[in-house]
Amino acid sequence: VAKVEVTAVPRIASLSDRFDVLGSGFCGDADTNSVNIGGQAALVLAASPTALVVLPPPELDPGPAAVQITCGKNTVPTFTMIFLGLELHADTSALAPGEHRRLTVSVAGTTSKVSLEARNLAPDVAELVGGGVVHHASSGGSENTARFEVIGQKRGNFLISIRLVPNAAHPVPNE
Repeated sequence: VAKVEVTAVPRIASLSDRFDVLGSGFCGDADTNSVNIGGQAALVLAASPTALVVLPPPELDPGPAAVQITCGKNTVPTFTMIFLGLELHADTSALAPGEHRRLTVSVAGTTSKVSLEARNLAPDVAELVGGGVVHHASSGGSENTARFEVIGQKRGNFLISIRLVPNAAHPVPNE
């Protein structure tokens, strides 16, 4: 029986986005792998013997949470990840040509700086200052935020996707 081992996971993941777990010995069928985060079942979206794609449980609170992975009778030593809630604050009314609008992203779950990516999904309506895909670090601290700016190109509703930039690392087992 192959030993289940995790070789890389993101130290920080978004509560609303999937993340990858790399390793060996996972069950090839997503449904036969069990991932438990903070005492709640997570959804395994895809699986191979060397990788899992996991969606955190919907009721999970922001902050550190213990992660337990099992395939059959094989269990990986429990490790901790930090899960972040990302909330976009913006005036969502229609944007006028030439209008500047600031978007603020609140980060819940850590006081550390994190790297965020904004992606412009409606470039005909608004220009994301800095390009179509812009990376910013959050401020860190108790009011952990990042700011992005858009400029109206034509009247309409803009659409910006904000996501955490993942950084994989070797998991540190919990004591």
